[in-house]
Amino acid sequence: MVRAPWGSPRRHGVIDVCAYVAGSLPEALADVDAVITTLWDGNSVADVMAEALPAAPDGLLWAQASTVSPHDAGERLPALAAKHGARYLDSPVLGTRQPAEEGKLTVLAAASEALRDPIAPVFGAIAGRIVWVSERPGDGTRLKLVANSWVSTIVAATAQSIALAQGLGLDPRAFLEMMIGSAVDAPYLHVKGDAMIAGQFAPSFAVDGAVKDTGLIADAMRDSGTDATLMEAVASQYRKAADAGYGEEDMAAVFRAFRPGELHRPAEH
Repeated sequence: MVRAPWGSPRRHGVIDVCAYVAGSLPEALADVDAVITTLWDGNSVADVMAEALPAAPDGLLWAQASTVSPHDAGERLPALAAKHGARYLDSPVLGTRQPAEEGKLTVLAAASEALRDPIAPVFGAIAGRIVWVSERPGDGTRLKLVANSWVSTIVAATAQSIALAQGLGLDPRAFLEMMIGSAVDAPYLHVKGDAMIAGQFAPSFAVDGAVKDTGLIADAMRDSGTDATLMEAVASQYRKAADAGYGEEDMAAVFRAFRPGELHRPAEH
């Protein structure tokens, strides 16, 4: 686990952060003011923090940035924090690899207003924008799932249109060009559409992540009484791509699921 002291001074609007690798989970939290968790799911977050928190100083700021279920974000993980005297913030992030590397993620935060100033240096190191959703833990995650429902659906819809254009014998670039400047145009349409046409799927956000997130979204829809038919269909296309061996490629590789003749496990390198 990497530890980073967040209290160092700002330089040119960015916190000057150094980091080192801790030898164990308890060591990682033994003498820090804040921690950010960005792990795979609620179980991995709970397992890691259950081992690490007993060694943490009282009042540790815990910014939970992983995409988890509303139950984990709003009940299970806050209860774990309270058990060990940590101050918990439900704070998932929006953004892929490039904004993460540039410290320009969007944080969707839900926590007591009293925690906004203490956590500001931490969020300042990773985010270009902070959206304070509410003071109820879990609402940041709920909004993240709403956002991801749109992202996962628009990528799948782009894949469907590109695949249909090809199936009808059209140049799919004609579709993208037609959309430019229209009321339903979107930059993401062109980013993902161009990748699909070129067959270039270097991961920005992987198919496996889309499988996990669409599953969380479908569960949340059912739990909230929202019809999940569309999301279940979207999720099935990402699962199809993952099952065919594209799980580690960018989510744009869901395109393969719409072209069954091309859906095969990629050759091992």
